[in-house]
Amino acid sequence: MYRGQPTLSTRVLTGAVFCLFLVVSCAAQDVTSRLDAYLTAAAQQRLFSGSVLVAQKGTLLLSKGYGSANIELDIANSPQTRFRLGSITKQFTAAAILLLQEQGKLSVQDPVCKFVTDCPSTWQALTVHHLLSHTGGVPNFTSFPDYLKTMTLPSSAEVTLGRFKDKPLSFVPGEKFSYSNSGYVLLGLIIEKVSGQGYGDFVRTRIFERLKMKSSGYDRYDLILKNRAAGYSNQGGQPGDWINAPYLDMTIPHAAGALYSTVEDLYLWDQALTAENLLSAKSLAVMFTTVLNDYAYGWGVNSQFKRKHISHGGGINGFATYISRYPDDRVTVILLSNLQQANAGRLARDLGAIMFGEPYEIPRARVVVKVDPRIFDAYVGKYELTSTATATVSKDGDRLLVQLTGQPAFEMFPESETKFFLRAVEAQVTFVRSGDGKVTQLILHQGGDRFAKKIE
Repeated sequence: MYRGQPTLSTRVLTGAVFCLFLVVSCAAQDVTSRLDAYLTAAAQQRLFSGSVLVAQKGTLLLSKGYGSANIELDIANSPQTRFRLGSITKQFTAAAILLLQEQGKLSVQDPVCKFVTDCPSTWQALTVHHLLSHTGGVPNFTSFPDYLKTMTLPSSAEVTLGRFKDKPLSFVPGEKFSYSNSGYVLLGLIIEKVSGQGYGDFVRTRIFERLKMKSSGYDRYDLILKNRAAGYSNQGGQPGDWINAPYLDMTIPHAAGALYSTVEDLYLWDQALTAENLLSAKSLAVMFTTVLNDYAYGWGVNSQFKRKHISHGGGINGFATYISRYPDDRVTVILLSNLQQANAGRLARDLGAIMFGEPYEIPRARVVVKVDPRIFDAYVGKYELTSTATATVSKDGDRLLVQLTGQPAFEMFPESETKFFLRAVEAQVTFVRSGDGKVTQLILHQGGDRFAKKIE
């Protein structure tokens, strides 16, 4: 059919739309360039190796790999590389519980003793809700003194349960928050008992297959897994001192951290949550409602850049992971790293800052300056980070060390007389003096600023 020439007004409108399209496209390209520049710098500084996906309103702005999936074989990371998720697993465990609740097979208010044989008397008030929200006080078995020895040994979830089952609760259920991998292993056992399936099988059939997440599953050492990333650890403190991460038998993390996935599959997961394609709106509301310490069910929910922020990180031998969702803006940041010391939370936060035009700092090479070691004497002491955590600063010859509660001591390297950085992890420390020159506090710069008053 013949079409006449457009009128002047139509031409003007068409041109305006075209110009608008160019502006939007250029803006998106500019954001993508800044995201890529930031991650390239982090990889060049050996602070990151992995894959990243950033999307906004259903449009992929970045989906790319950085560094090596396998250094020995010289294989690059890509959006199809499979990484261990660590504690990102917990959101799938929470979803599995809510799916069973939708089927009427359990309630999050059910007592845990309903599902545990020979349940301790001290667990009578403990509910599924408490486990999901880390408010049950169940001791965290990965913090036990013998964990580094037992992590290499195959352990069924029942055997792992036996490691903490008879230990006293840390507090009355519901009164406090304390992150507990034990609680999520116990949730995995509940899923198995109620569904009649193994945890990995349940998540595969009820979540992964339904959402077409074909590159996700429960990791096993003996599994032949295409595109599997090797996990690395930076043990020497220098940017290039990487080793193969210590072995962890994957029967141990179970429903607390045993899953693997790709950035592309996790984006399918994100989109399914947004579209309510797996869980009902009612269940999603429960999943994202905070209980204590900005924690809901398998997710943290808070405010970042004055926007609602739903997120969770993961750390497991050789891997560091993070997923950030800004639901009101429909922005998603997914970061999977096969370097254990990568500061995944900080990296994801900075990518969010790029998306929203907030301040961030490009990763850079830090330069050690020479200072008089006698200056370090004033910094030695204990600094209170929280009511239960301190930073102890000590001096070893001409070296200055810092040790956080429950962690090894790391050397700090001076950038100036008051500013120091760590090489073993991505963190910096600034010492603050009062008007009379006395050291009063330190500021730990790691995924944000944490102020610690000098108490000794």
